[in-house]
Amino acid sequence: MEADYQLYDGQKQKTISFTRVDYDRDIEVIHKWMNEEHVHPFWHLNLPIEPFRNHLRKALNDPHHTLYLGLVNNIPISYWEAYWVKGDITEEMYESIPYDQGIHLLIGEKNYLGKGLSLPLLHAMVAFQFEEKRTKRIIAEPDIRNEKMIHVFEKCGFASIKPIELPDKTGLLMICDRDQFERKWLNVSAYL
Repeated sequence: MEADYQLYDGQKQKTISFTRVDYDRDIEVIHKWMNEEHVHPFWHLNLPIEPFRNHLRKALNDPHHTLYLGLVNNIPISYWEAYWVKGDITEEMYESIPYDQGIHLLIGEKNYLGKGLSLPLLHAMVAFQFEEKRTKRIIAEPDIRNEKMIHVFEKCGFASIKPIELPDKTGLLMICDRDQFERKWLNVSAYL
């Protein structure tokens, strides 16, 4: 799979990369991940394959979102949705500014849970999103019950803002400011 973005994490001694989701290639693995016990309580997409096919087609055709597989040493282990806040339901839930981006993620492969990969993967995706020079902030709205993921977002440089009501969950609005992210990761970048 050709990577859209790649970063070597010197601490983990692993290459992290992201490649756009390809419907035919990736439908089965993403469907499998959505049905994992650690995923479906937060994503609510543990659907039979046919309705899930329709969901993924619709998501891939949405110009507002870009879907990625996250890979570690070329092994797909995670699913990512990068999106523009403008036009999203979250746009009116805080004082958004032009070119704010958002992110959704899951680690799908159970064998990679608890290995300390969530933070390196999240750091790499946020760095990838900040390659858009006009973007000053990245937001996230993890399920307010997902304490592990909230902790990972905080370690990456996201600040908790407030709970927000979304159609499928109560999320915790979190914002990562470009300047803060770059300051936080400046010294770390030497070994990434």
